[in-house]
Amino acid sequence: MRILGLDVGDKRIGIAVSDELCMCAHGVRTIERKGIKEDIRQIKEICEEYGVEEIIAGLPVNMDGTKGIMAGKVEDFISLLKKDILIPINTWDERLSTVQAERNLIEADMSRKKRKLVIDKIAAAIILQGYLDSRQH
Repeated sequence: MRILGLDVGDKRIGIAVSDELCMCAHGVRTIERKGIKEDIRQIKEICEEYGVEEIIAGLPVNMDGTKGIMAGKVEDFISLLKKDILIPINTWDERLSTVQAERNLIEADMSRKKRKLVIDKIAAAIILQGYLDSRQH
């Protein structure tokens, strides 16, 4: 069984996939957003490629626990995704995942230009790893 992690943004969607034992998350791809149908088609293709049985989408909750504009956009995206992909899709609190991904990449001494190319899939891996870790306890 594999689980797919999504970091949904306005311009890009970061994609991560778990190993078969659902212990480790690996960033695999970043999708440049081209329209809802194309975005969903690509996610569907990745699900088939990796044999995904569950999807976890990061939900950008505000620091005070409330949902802002982006959380609503992610929930709308998930609603559309659920119409085309017939596997369980759940959300996971992604507070500060992109900040953590940015810090990790800076610590790795990665240039700003290179960070921009990978930050979304790293954030997706952080989101998915948080979910996987919660299942272990």
